[in-house]
Amino acid sequence: MNQMTVRIPFVDLKSQHQPIQTQLKEAIHAILEQGDFILGRALSDFEAAFAAASGTKYGVGVASGTDAIALGLQACNIGSGDEVILPANTFVATLIGVLRAGAKPILVDCDPQTALIDLEAAAKAITPQTKAIIPVHLYGQMVSPRQLLDFANTYKLLIFEDAAQAHLAERDGYRAGSVGIAAAFSFYPSKNLGAFGDGGMLLTRDSDVAQKMVRLRNYGASQKYFHVESGTNSRLDTLQAAVLLEKLPYLPEWNRDRLTIAQQYDNELAPLASAGIIPVQNHSGSGHVYHLYVIKVDESCFIERQQIQDKLAAEGIQTGIHYPIPCHLQPAFTYLGYQQGDFPHSEKLAKQILSLPMYPGLSSSQTKEVALAIASVVSTSLRSESQSSAPIGSKAA
Repeated sequence: MNQMTVRIPFVDLKSQHQPIQTQLKEAIHAILEQGDFILGRALSDFEAAFAAASGTKYGVGVASGTDAIALGLQACNIGSGDEVILPANTFVATLIGVLRAGAKPILVDCDPQTALIDLEAAAKAITPQTKAIIPVHLYGQMVSPRQLLDFANTYKLLIFEDAAQAHLAERDGYRAGSVGIAAAFSFYPSKNLGAFGDGGMLLTRDSDVAQKMVRLRNYGASQKYFHVESGTNSRLDTLQAAVLLEKLPYLPEWNRDRLTIAQQYDNELAPLASAGIIPVQNHSGSGHVYHLYVIKVDESCFIERQQIQDKLAAEGIQTGIHYPIPCHLQPAFTYLGYQQGDFPHSEKLAKQILSLPMYPGLSSSQTKEVALAIASVVSTSLRSESQSSAPIGSKAA
């Protein structure tokens, strides 16, 4: 088979958009007719709707998820001289957001089973300068809100959620974005709720934080041409907000579809656990929204992750790695002073994890095909290993 032929894509946005194409076109056309492209009505409507759906009060749309972190931290009065704890195994946007806010990032390791931040490691990293913790709700699974709130109360820290992958995720009776003082979301097209380009939002229950965020995204202005802070230009376009507002009512159904797909993967891959193919654990039950479905190719597996990825590509199955290099080992951030070996769980996961196709509309036959392709390459490796280890002159079983 031609390796360039993709039969099962990693993400398929067409299958998601096609059924609601008419509504999306009408929403865009309405904005074209109104001409309110910047800070228009659709933006304020979407901000209110997404905040309500997430169980909090205020939403402030910005240009990207990275800006939601950077400006959001500033809105929470976190900056120079403040330390912010975050996991080493996250997308660099989390780290960049802390740096752009002027704060000092303090990286910590993760739980090797869930890939979520290790709060025991975080407790050991606290100093008198520590002001906040950023729990990253990775892959669509929330860090336990109960544990986070206990942690924050014990150490008197702010909780600022990175919920870029966790739209409407739930755990312990909370929804992502409703746990801490504020939370950052991304609407990158492939997210559970994706725009037709970049976009982000800060959610908060604090009116002062919301008002400051409104100023920061719009040049620091409290009114036109009156600038009370040193802000920037970072506004969620009204066109993007209109698209997101149209898609939001479908998000619960899409998330349920993702959960069903994940459960199918779990069942299909269960026989491969003894061969070293281990899904990242779900401790959230039906509250996990599975932005990504991630497996580990652990040390007991007789085959390398790259071989599995290559085999799947040859079968027309796309995969990904989220993320291949932990933040502390990225060349751009060596000046932070971290070294190889500082966060062993994060480093180990980076070498083992593999993200499988995941999107609403992925069929059960497709998930089975992905699992069978993995089983095929693993079983071939096991047979080769068995034959190579057999004594000379004997027949391998």
